[in-house]
Amino acid sequence: MTILTFSIIVLLGAFLAGLVGSLTGLGGGVVVIPLLTLVFHVDIRYAIGAALLASIANSSGAASAYVKEGITNIRLGMFLEIATTVGAVVGAVLAAYTPTNTIAILFGVILLFSAAMTIRKKNQEALTEGSKLAEILKLNNSYPTKDGEVAYKLKNVGGGFSIMTIAGVLSGLLGIGSGALKVLAMDSTMHIPFKVSTTTSNFMIGVTAAASAVVYLQRGYMNPGIAFPVVLGVLGGAFTGSKLLTRLDPTLLRYIFCAAIVFVAAEMMYNGINHQF
Repeated sequence: MTILTFSIIVLLGAFLAGLVGSLTGLGGGVVVIPLLTLVFHVDIRYAIGAALLASIANSSGAASAYVKEGITNIRLGMFLEIATTVGAVVGAVLAAYTPTNTIAILFGVILLFSAAMTIRKKNQEALTEGSKLAEILKLNNSYPTKDGEVAYKLKNVGGGFSIMTIAGVLSGLLGIGSGALKVLAMDSTMHIPFKVSTTTSNFMIGVTAAASAVVYLQRGYMNPGIAFPVVLGVLGGAFTGSKLLTRLDPTLLRYIFCAAIVFVAAEMMYNGINHQF
């Protein structure tokens, strides 16, 4: 396979990753890493390095549009980033001492969890009564809908913060952004409306990934030949997804995506168990 063919295939795959990551809030790594490791047999640590850059691009592309539309809760995102950034640095350091087959198995488990989170019933209702801590930190906000602004309040801020720390560790270790855990913390634990949790997750993923990417860069796990088409593709997909989210009912996309990542998770876990990484 020529370098041009490799770059074009990776570019197209990364575009799909950015599109799906933008629409679901899961980040692009869940597509990029299996593409690089299973199809092109790239060492999983180099694939994670490229995926972290992809997550930064995905977050930058989608978050800018969501912030402009007023859906993202910026104050909440910055508060929760304290937890995810610390966790991300810890996870990135652990990755250097974790066998690649173990990382592959963990990645498969997280993919299965992501699939379950993708098809579960989403929290669409806004709370009218929130926690006192949310009021003190001024985390309550509103978001625009076709019927006007909808105000919402948060609860279980401490529980959401704890889950975000775990999400950060997994992001640094696996390079996938851990969007599923971020959405879980905001959607199920803190009871934030789904569109707000998805867009705030996209906003946060880039900062978390940047903290991990520094460690991977220092250890030499960033290959420009792999990372360049990945970043370009993900950025294009993220911009496209941000335009579609306000007009598209992503239910069908979630089911298709769920089926695809279950298959990929099985492949990753099988290869990891058989030490094929």
